Amino acid sequence: MNEDHSKAVAEILHELSTTSHVQVRSSTELADQVSEAAEDEDEKRSKKGRGPLRRRTDYRAVRTAPRTLTLTPWQVIHAIGLGAASARQGAGRGLAEHWGSLRYSQALEANHGRYLQLSSEGRDLLRFYKATQSGEIGTGFASLLAENVVRSRYPDHSVSVIPADVALKAGWALRGTDSGTGTRPEPLQRRPHFFVEAWQPGQPSKVLLVSSKGTHSSVQQVYKQLSTASAHVESVHIGPYGTVPYLLIGTEIPKKESLALHILEGPGTTVLRPSGEASAADLNLALEQENYPSDVVRPTDSGKTTVPGYQVLPDDFDWFSIVLARTEAATLTAFTGGGIPTAQYLTKDQGRRHFQHDVHAKTAKLRDEEHRIHGIDFVGTDHIYRLNGIRVEAFSGLKKSLYTHLRHGRVNEYRSEVHAMRGQWPDRSTSGQWNAVSIRPDGTVMAIRLQEG
Repeated sequence: MNEDHSKAVAEILHELSTTSHVQVRSSTELADQVSEAAEDEDEKRSKKGRGPLRRRTDYRAVRTAPRTLTLTPWQVIHAIGLGAASARQGAGRGLAEHWGSLRYSQALEANHGRYLQLSSEGRDLLRFYKATQSGEIGTGFASLLAENVVRSRYPDHSVSVIPADVALKAGWALRGTDSGTGTRPEPLQRRPHFFVEAWQPGQPSKVLLVSSKGTHSSVQQVYKQLSTASAHVESVHIGPYGTVPYLLIGTEIPKKESLALHILEGPGTTVLRPSGEASAADLNLALEQENYPSDVVRPTDSGKTTVPGYQVLPDDFDWFSIVLARTEAATLTAFTGGGIPTAQYLTKDQGRRHFQHDVHAKTAKLRDEEHRIHGIDFVGTDHIYRLNGIRVEAFSGLKKSLYTHLRHGRVNEYRSEVHAMRGQWPDRSTSGQWNAVSIRPDGTVMAIRLQEG
């Protein structure tokens, strides 16, 4: 029986490494449907005595969107795990939450046309945490699609996807109440999910916002979610009001049909170049915690006014460049094992104290594993768990030389080396004894195999 179970698990791991497709949809019709959903929502709010949501309304179809996204389920799990390792930093559970991505090992499968859909196991999960599943899977697909779109626009740049909440905590308090009101204004409660940074070593970065949603419901729910997402991106402004570009991405996860990604964009280009300067900030500098007011300057017919929100002005572009790079460094080191190497990149408000000791739930040893995969040496942490009763080993790590740079605080050197390797990473989805492998352009790896013995 155990041998039969091993064969069944081996088939699951094979499915994780098999290339599949996801539909990508972007059109003028989609933009119109989202606008109608926004009008309907504001009408309902008006009947309840509430004003309309502040939204970005300049969205349109994405001209460079791919028709399909080609990937393996394991790449999606890699993206979910990387996002969880960073997004949970403030709670000090980064690595343990990251391994929670493995719950999706049996959730996705390809249909006869090799398009991804929920497996029977994935559909069963709906009974337990439907909202969590749609949110986490949606976030994974959104980060991969956003990276794909931005990389196609700036092929000579590297692209980083950075959790917005963790980055914003370096300059603003995201929780608590406003004095005198007891509750925070809605724009302070709604924020984008990611900053996407297109960068070259020594040059000012380009940056845009991403708000992602996911649903198990119909496409009508996607329209509603994207209309809400347009309010999430409105809360953050980089440079003058309403000029930072953005992506709105909704993942439709039907119970039986194939998945679909719906995407819109807000036009523009925002470059983190302070006035009169052409060089980039020194990313090796320690990140200073700031305490900016949660206000945005918005132009009006009679001049300008101040509204609740988060705004980075040109004088702070250097600081924000350091925020993005060092938050990414914290994400990468958290993915490999967290601890002191991660703490050095975070401010107190970002959760530095949670990483000052090498203690994580469910993980006894950190950064103690080295594996050579596709001829590349990686260092990181492994996790042993049971999949249908069979012991399975999963490994998450970072290319050893890149990890050495980040361990010693050398973000400039990390970015120089990883940028030089652009386009050189192997794309094979299996390797030797590893049943499924995913290597990202940031140098991280996630691999899984049946445990020996």
